[in-house]
Amino acid sequence: MSTPLGLALARTIALTGPMTVADYMEQCLFHPEHGYYTTHEPFGAQGDFVTAPEISQMFGELLGLWAADSWLRLGSPSPFVLAELGPGRGTMMADVLRATRIVPGFSDAARVVLVEASPRLRGKQRETLAAYEVEWCASLDEVPAGPLILLANEFIDALPIRQFVRTPEGIAERMVGLDDDGTLQWGLRPEARLDARGDALMQRAPVGAMLEICPLGLSIMERLGARLATEGGAALFVDYGHSGGLGDTLQALRAHTYDDPLAHPGQADLTAHVDFKALARIATASGARAFGPITQGLLLERLGLPARATRLKRDAHDAAREKIDAASARLTDPAKDGMGELFKALAVVHPAIDVVAGFARQEEHPT
Repeated sequence: MSTPLGLALARTIALTGPMTVADYMEQCLFHPEHGYYTTHEPFGAQGDFVTAPEISQMFGELLGLWAADSWLRLGSPSPFVLAELGPGRGTMMADVLRATRIVPGFSDAARVVLVEASPRLRGKQRETLAAYEVEWCASLDEVPAGPLILLANEFIDALPIRQFVRTPEGIAERMVGLDDDGTLQWGLRPEARLDARGDALMQRAPVGAMLEICPLGLSIMERLGARLATEGGAALFVDYGHSGGLGDTLQALRAHTYDDPLAHPGQADLTAHVDFKALARIATASGARAFGPITQGLLLERLGLPARATRLKRDAHDAAREKIDAASARLTDPAKDGMGELFKALAVVHPAIDVVAGFARQEEHPT
């Protein structure tokens, strides 16, 4: 046990018993003194991972134009809230605001809100967006009322998950406990309870199969879907994930290298793949309309990434053109090192919107 948080968690478990994977993730990522996002600069080459907005300005620019197109389809409401969940260093929002200046009336109507709980990251965002008028909220529930255009890149994947395992005796929940030496280890709590859908899925699954549930992500989507249905708006989520299924996707990343999730509590980023099918189902049940998921590569190509890359290269020198080509490939390539296939996009919109930029009509999620 080599980290201060690991020692603290071991003491807690020794006193109160094993904790759920969700509670473990919550402590590792957001502990007020030792949490990963409390103490680390995760983004960029010097951090533990690089996100799409850090790879190229094109990503934020295209998502900005998606936001502007959605605003126009809503009837150009003024004012409206332009919000981002998990805005990192503010890089994507800066690109969004720059790209949307060409859309008449959009910038003047937009009330820019960043949903960020970390004081340290708020400081970074304030520096990046110093030229703009920006507000901050700690949660989606605090975002001002009214029509809403919301963007979220790599947000849901960092929300805590619970893991359930099919055993010969029934369904058990995966827990974090201690071995005889006081070291963190995985364990199971038997007779776990799921909803009817989850229970039916696990009863059909083979022994050893694992189901992951993100309660906070589902709750956020439920509230968002209800808000978009009543107040109007559109939201775009881009994250790595899948369209439903079973499997253990919990992973730790430390210094751009995969790590054991139990090895360095508070010093590694913990994430899990997003179940987009579950999010779409909750959104539609809440009254909104869902499109996707589709791959990030397909979304960016439909939004015009090839044309934008060509325009940027027109005035660039040779080295810059090579960087633009490399960034385009990384964002759209379905190969192992690319993000085009692994990352997915889901749009959630007001029910009156039947055309969503980047999504085909047949890609609407069924109710």
